[in-house]
Amino acid sequence: MLVIPGSQDQATCDGMTRRELLRIGGSAMLGLSLADVISLQAKAEPAANANQGPGWNRARSVIMIYLQGGPSHLDLFDPKPDAPERVRSIFTPINTRITGARVTELLPRIAGILDKTTMLRTMSYTPIGLFNHTAAIYQMMTGYQADAVSPSGQLEPPTPRDFPHYGCQVVRLKPPTQPTLPFVMMPRPLQESNVVNKGGTAGYLGRAYDPYYLFPPGDDMDQTKMNRISVDDLQLRPEVPATRLERRGRLRDQLSQGMPEIEEAVARYDLPQYYSQALNLILSGRARNAFNLSAEPAPMRERYGMNTFGQCCLLARRLIESGTRIVQINWPKVANSDNHSWDVHQGLPDRMRRQSGPMLDAGLSTLIADMDERGLLAETLVIAVGEFGRSPLRGVSTSGNSNSADGRDHWPYCYTGIIAGAGVRRGHVHGRSDATASAPLDNPVHPRELLATIYHSMGINPHTIAYNHLNQPRELVQGDVVSGILQ
Repeated sequence: MLVIPGSQDQATCDGMTRRELLRIGGSAMLGLSLADVISLQAKAEPAANANQGPGWNRARSVIMIYLQGGPSHLDLFDPKPDAPERVRSIFTPINTRITGARVTELLPRIAGILDKTTMLRTMSYTPIGLFNHTAAIYQMMTGYQADAVSPSGQLEPPTPRDFPHYGCQVVRLKPPTQPTLPFVMMPRPLQESNVVNKGGTAGYLGRAYDPYYLFPPGDDMDQTKMNRISVDDLQLRPEVPATRLERRGRLRDQLSQGMPEIEEAVARYDLPQYYSQALNLILSGRARNAFNLSAEPAPMRERYGMNTFGQCCLLARRLIESGTRIVQINWPKVANSDNHSWDVHQGLPDRMRRQSGPMLDAGLSTLIADMDERGLLAETLVIAVGEFGRSPLRGVSTSGNSNSADGRDHWPYCYTGIIAGAGVRRGHVHGRSDATASAPLDNPVHPRELLATIYHSMGINPHTIAYNHLNQPRELVQGDVVSGILQ
C-alpha cells in the first residue's frame, strides 16, 4: 500500500489546509486521493533562472546510488599503494580508462567505464559531534545538519519538522511530464540501528511528496527479493476494467459541469487537471510496466547481476525510461551490520572481495554503460556516493566504534564519489587527496555542494526558497554548485 498523507498542520501559501490523510492502495487507489497528491505537487514555487552556467538544466532525471554504510575509498577508488602498510589498500591497484587514475582489483568493470564519469576524489566535511551514519545520511539527503543527536550518536525518528529529501524538492518544483511515479526509493529504507528512514522523507513539505517506497519483502541477505516486487497500488482491480474507469471519469466531468458554483469554487486549484493526471497514471500502465523486470532479456539481467543491487540498477534504468524524475537505490544492507554492508569495522578483506565489491562493480558499471548506449545518460545524472569513507589507518577507532586489525572506522574528511551524465565532464578526476587519502589537497566537495549541483543540473536554483512547517523561509540547500565538473 502506498500511504501519502498530507501535513494536517501545514497550510499552503494561499491558506488552504492540506488533507489530514490520503491513503492510496487497493480500492482507494481509484478515488480522488491520488489526484489530490498530484495537485499538491503542483504547488511548487517556480525556480529562478539565476546562476545559469555550465550544466544548467541539462538533467531530466537523477539516479542516486546510495552506498549506505560508508564504503572504504582506499579499498575501492583511491588505493594509495605507496602509503604505509596499515594505510594502503589491501587490494591490488589497477589502471582505468582515465589516464593516471587507478582503482582496486575489486572494480575491473568500473575501471572500464570511468571515462564516462567524473571521479569526485575529495568529498569532505567536518561533522558536528559524533560522525554516525544517521546524522551523515540526513545531511547527505537534505543538505542540512540534524537538530537532535543523542550521546550515542543516534537521532530521533523522522518527523514532519525534518528538512525534505532533495528528491522531494525536485519533484515538487519539476513534476514529471509523463503519467508515471515521480520519485521511487528502493529496496530498503535508510537506516542505522533502530532509526529508520531519517532523511528519506518529504519532511515539512508534507507526506504527499514522499517517495514511492518499493521495499519488497525479504531479509537484506535475500538476493532474490526483486523477483517479488508487488505494485498492486498501480493496478486496476479485476472487477473495474479500464473502460469502466474511463466512464467514471466522464461521469465526474458531467456532474462538475452541472454544478457551476462548485466548479467556480475549485477552479483556482485545477482539480479536473489533477484528476486526469491521476487517472492517466493508472490507465497508461507506464509505471506498472516499468516494474516488470521479466520483460528484460536474460543476458541483460545477468549483466547487471542477479542480486538485489544489480536488479535495482536495472529497474532504475527502466523507471527513468518511463519518465520517473528521481530514483534512489539504498545499498541493500543496513548500516551498522555485518556481511555485505559497507560498514566494515571488521572482516574488510573477505567481505569486500566476496560480497560488496563484485555487486557494486557489475551493477554500477552496467548501469552507466547501458544508460550511455541508450542515450539516456545525456539527460540523467547518475551518482554513486556514501555518507562518508573509511579511516586511512586500519584497526583504530575514530567514531567510538571498536575495529579489528583488518577493519576501518568512519572517515568524513576525505572520500570518493562517482558522478556521470547530463553535462558532467567525462573522463575527469575532480580534486586530489593527500598521500594517505585522509584530506583533500584541493577542491573539497561538501555533500551540500553535491546537492546544489544536482538542483542546478535539473534547472533549479539551489537557493530557491521553500517554507517549512513554521512558515519560515529556507533555501533548498546552502551550498554552491561544483561548476568545475560541469560543461
